[in-house]
Amino acid sequence: MPKKNLKKRGGGRATDGAAVVLPRPKLDDDESVADNWSTQSVVSDDTSWPGSDPVTGDEAEETTEQENFEDKFIECLDGTLQKSANARVTALQNIQRALQKKYVADFLWDRKETVTDNVLRCLKKGKGSEQAAAAACLSLVALQLGPEAEGLFSSSHAYLTTLLADNSTAVAARGACAISLSTMCFVCCDDYEMIRSVAKSLENIFSRGYGKGENSPSVSPEQSWLMSQALSAWCLLLTIMASYDVDVHIENHLGALQDLLRSSDVELRMTAGEAVALLYELARDNDEDFEDEENEASLCELLKQLATDSVKHRAKKDRRQQRSCFRDVQRFVVDAESPSETVKVGKENLLELCSWSQKKQYDAICAVLMTGMSAHLKANPLLREMFDLGAPGLDEYSHTKALTKAQRTFVNAAAFKKRTKARAKHRDKRTVSVNGY
Repeated sequence: MPKKNLKKRGGGRATDGAAVVLPRPKLDDDESVADNWSTQSVVSDDTSWPGSDPVTGDEAEETTEQENFEDKFIECLDGTLQKSANARVTALQNIQRALQKKYVADFLWDRKETVTDNVLRCLKKGKGSEQAAAAACLSLVALQLGPEAEGLFSSSHAYLTTLLADNSTAVAARGACAISLSTMCFVCCDDYEMIRSVAKSLENIFSRGYGKGENSPSVSPEQSWLMSQALSAWCLLLTIMASYDVDVHIENHLGALQDLLRSSDVELRMTAGEAVALLYELARDNDEDFEDEENEASLCELLKQLATDSVKHRAKKDRRQQRSCFRDVQRFVVDAESPSETVKVGKENLLELCSWSQKKQYDAICAVLMTGMSAHLKANPLLREMFDLGAPGLDEYSHTKALTKAQRTFVNAAAFKKRTKARAKHRDKRTVSVNGY
């Protein structure tokens, strides 16, 4: 039929490709839909009727994204059962990235047993990188499910502890086991004796560096890295221990940690420095006038050296990181000046870390979630409760969101100065003398 006839009868399309809008015919009382009303017109116009529930573009896109995520996750979960070790490692790494990227506790809860069985099978039957990836997945599942992952910890802690202590196991896998044990203990373990047991297993790893001295040939770079991971995991558990256990650890480790401060590995030195600061903070929480008379003089001198280290045989980046870390440690040990670090949560909200315990917890969780930390701080109730951010969707740190960047900087600086003066008032002996006079 010629195009001109189509146009006259109202059919077809315009020559420029735009759809022709058909007029809605007048209906009789006994007609529901006109016979000459095109199907396309009816469908496209349904959303305009009162009471209809249209799906917006954003909602449809979000639903599609979630469905794609779930399909890919299930595909990766099936991939952990493949015969090829490389294929299983790839599947575990994809699961790890997926759980870092999004908070999907509800979706994960429905498949908890399957996820647990598949990951534990890889942990027990795999080697090296497969065990490391499986242990990392266990940490992420615990952070997703929170206290509901207690069964996961109960079924995995014995094997994780065995791998951690096994010298024949790959160092990367042992380090991942150390982080997994401490993370699951921190998140979902209510058995205090179990926490003590895990802490003891971690102590057995990093205490091997005691008495070795600087540049000791008996400690390889791989072993230094493992000690650093174990010490960092131990510090996380230290933040939730009772005061009487903390006192024991202070007595056993505060002086001995100076040996790790002299290590040739920069990461181990910095981790040991943060451990010293954490022990001092916990000790001062119980006794504001705490002093380690036996080791404090040598410790302060060592901290000063590390805070101003300019040894040329060390990499410039390592020296810069070390000086930055030990300046904070030295200020706290010598002057009792707490660290102050502000983290942006989203575009406008702020999270302030003002103690070594908070900083240790944040750093430990961040090491597990990596680039997904920001997404979880917005949506994960466990982390929001941990850092006093309120329920998901609310943020107690949004009071400065209407301010400019310069104004926020001024407000934070003023709050820090006020907080520092308040703390120093209780520690400055001159204030006591004036008041006494």
